[in-house]
Amino acid sequence: MEWSDVRIFLAVARAGTLGGAARALRISHPTVGRRIRALEQAVGHSLFQRTADGLVLTEEGNGIVALAEQMEEGAVAMERRLAGQEQNLKGNLRISSADWFGAYVLPPILADFSQAYPNVDVEILTGTRLFNLAHREADVAFRIVPFDAADVVQRRLFRLEYGVYIAEEAPEPVYGDGTGFRLITHDTSTGHFPDIAWLIESFPNARPVLRSNNRNVQGRMCREGVGIAVLPRVVGNQIPGIRSLDLPTPPPARDIWMGYHRDLRRLQRLRAFISTASNYLVNATA
Repeated sequence: MEWSDVRIFLAVARAGTLGGAARALRISHPTVGRRIRALEQAVGHSLFQRTADGLVLTEEGNGIVALAEQMEEGAVAMERRLAGQEQNLKGNLRISSADWFGAYVLPPILADFSQAYPNVDVEILTGTRLFNLAHREADVAFRIVPFDAADVVQRRLFRLEYGVYIAEEAPEPVYGDGTGFRLITHDTSTGHFPDIAWLIESFPNARPVLRSNNRNVQGRMCREGVGIAVLPRVVGNQIPGIRSLDLPTPPPARDIWMGYHRDLRRLQRLRAFISTASNYLVNATA
């Protein structure tokens, strides 16, 4: 049984459709269907049941998922180990971060990096999803919480300061009150956000009117006069049309962490990027 077939089997099992697996693997829909049929013929069992809602694992298919995942882990570990021994400053580098970090922090870093290492192709993955470094979904990730995997090398990069913003033409809200004002808050289903809790406590009589998990959206809504927003200063200070409030107590700050899998610690293009990012952030936050 070839790993490429097992890889497709796992993708279909996770996506539930041939189309979803094709998009995840970046191959054609017919190729996925053909390889699954060939695999089922090779093992002599139907691995998926076709339903109106998609593909569901049969009893035989469900019985080999754990074995397939063990094969996946071994194959990915080999890829990481071999990638970590590459010495040429060329190839792909995949970076994962929150949307605001990718839009407001990474651009000047990547401008310097791309100028110094033009043969490295960079892909930026942003959003709330935590990409799996062990599976090489990303080579390096930036987060506001420490990494909890034992095989991830991590370092604290800098202290992220927050500010409170309002539209330039809006009147000044009263700290500790907020009557007559509205708040722009964050979707807290993905975790705890101390800055958002602080905002609500600091303006208890203001009415939360809009919630978003995207800091850029929050900042632009603030600019349109929707309400008061708390934003990383690196975001708020770059959005025209809003002003920072001078308050007696600032929102709580947070640490920014960078992590990568230990098997990639010798990957030259990764080390070059880490050096570029670290030098820039040290100078920018000094």
